[in-house]
Amino acid sequence: MNKTVNINLANTLFHIDDDAYNKLRRYLESIKRSFAGTKGSDEIIADIEARIAELFLEKMENERQVITHKEVDQVIDVMGQPEDYMVDEDIFEDEPKKSYAEPTASKAKKLYRDIDHKYIGGVCAGLEHYLGIDALWVRLIFILLAVFTSGFGLIAYILLWILVPEAATTSQKLDMRGEPVNISNIERKVKEGFDDVAEKVKNVDYDKVGNKVKSSSKTFFDTIGDIILFLFKIFGKFIGIILVLVGAANLIALFIAIVTVGAFDASNFPIIDVYNTIIEAGIIPVWATLLFGFFTLGIPFFFVMYLGLKILVTNLKSIGNIAKFSLLGLWLISIGALIALGIKQAAEFSYTGSVNDRTELALEIPSDTLVVTMKDGDMDYDRGDIHFGRMTFGYDDNDDRILMSDEVDIKIRKSDTDSVSINIRRDADGNSMPAARDRARNIEYDYTVDGNEIVLDKYLTTDTSNKARNQEVTITIYVPESMTVYFDDSTTRYIGRGIDNDQGFYRSGMAGQYWLMSDDGELQCLDCPEDDEEEEESEGNGKIIINEDGIDIDIKDDQDSFEMRINEDGVKVKAGEKSNN
Repeated sequence: MNKTVNINLANTLFHIDDDAYNKLRRYLESIKRSFAGTKGSDEIIADIEARIAELFLEKMENERQVITHKEVDQVIDVMGQPEDYMVDEDIFEDEPKKSYAEPTASKAKKLYRDIDHKYIGGVCAGLEHYLGIDALWVRLIFILLAVFTSGFGLIAYILLWILVPEAATTSQKLDMRGEPVNISNIERKVKEGFDDVAEKVKNVDYDKVGNKVKSSSKTFFDTIGDIILFLFKIFGKFIGIILVLVGAANLIALFIAIVTVGAFDASNFPIIDVYNTIIEAGIIPVWATLLFGFFTLGIPFFFVMYLGLKILVTNLKSIGNIAKFSLLGLWLISIGALIALGIKQAAEFSYTGSVNDRTELALEIPSDTLVVTMKDGDMDYDRGDIHFGRMTFGYDDNDDRILMSDEVDIKIRKSDTDSVSINIRRDADGNSMPAARDRARNIEYDYTVDGNEIVLDKYLTTDTSNKARNQEVTITIYVPESMTVYFDDSTTRYIGRGIDNDQGFYRSGMAGQYWLMSDDGELQCLDCPEDDEEEEESEGNGKIIINEDGIDIDIKDDQDSFEMRINEDGVKVKAGEKSNN
């Protein structure tokens, strides 16, 4: 059992073993004696103590850990003994002059902001030390990125300014340059002043010394390995820059989007309009949905940006496990909320309800042709510019906002009686069959009969409170046998599927023609051109017709061969004549 004491080292509290404390105290006292009478000794001692505190913090796994002899010895090995350095030549006037110890191998650089040579925040000056690129070129790169990438250079600079710490202490300045943080270097930096040291560093021919060391100690393959490692580092930094730009740009875009939505009146903002029309009221407020969406997308982009910064800045401060797990939890909650919203919303389309309204029509001349046409609905409604599917917003004659859709289909069927009747079927979805049928009843759709002409509305309408739930209207007209039906050209896009006709026309192909209802319920075309007439009008050795009804290949009677070739040169059709033999 050992006694422990609490010490305040560079304004940091440490628990230290009593024996380790005595050793550390003697070490610091010997350093103070070595610097006694030296100019700037107080600052030197303060920086040394700050560096020792940093080393202790790096070795501690938790706040309650006790500093032992082991940690003290490791710190002394890093810092060195006072007698190992020529800390002040005036103290040892009787001893022969000797130079500083040979420089040890440089350590890995750490990224700091160089506030002593800053223009704005010291980011570019710090990157000069870290990357080995002149600060002028770094500043030019940021300017070019800001101009040609829509401000990404400015965003990256601001982020580095916020996240990268400044080199305030002597030990941090040494770390920034990759120099060992020991007693000799700390004393030298303090005595010479950082500006003078920077000037001397530029005058020293380190390239020459480095080349000499390399030529004597490294092989050709070592040099190749260093080059490859350097290229990998450059590639890694490039990836880091890309990650930072992608993450930051998307975060800013998401933030601007959510702030913009919040700044507008919800009743006039298009996204809010669509949301309130599609999402069932009461499931989740729109602001909560936007917030959950922001967290769902924004948190991954934040970690993408953070990963890029970790690649670029080796000594970047960690956001801490509490923050990481909190963001993870918030992300999972947001995803869960959106999934629950999606499931709830999907339930709104689980049932389809239908309401039918069949009416027998009294035509002026029952034996005359029945004409089907569409009313010009654009004259009755002011349509909006926002569309979701085939539904859009509109305004009625009273300037009340409504939902309107052209989801209207026309079908023709044979009547079981001698009269004409019309059935209007309204369909809508809901979370239950009663809810779906009730929503279908709220669909407004009308038609008029003028003589032997049925004029149908182009649009169905419903109140916005009914939401967009796949509202549809199907008009089925029942006509007796031997009655003629004519589809006006205005019905082209409204003719429904599955109308039996002898021409095999599909939907819009039936418009503009007269059709007779046969006894088997099939419509027969009365004014469609006969095949013989088409053959007489055609020229050449055959023809191929491609239109909305499909592909029609026609061969004349006096031809006994037909060739069709499709290749990279296009389509080639050849029909041969019959032989007289």
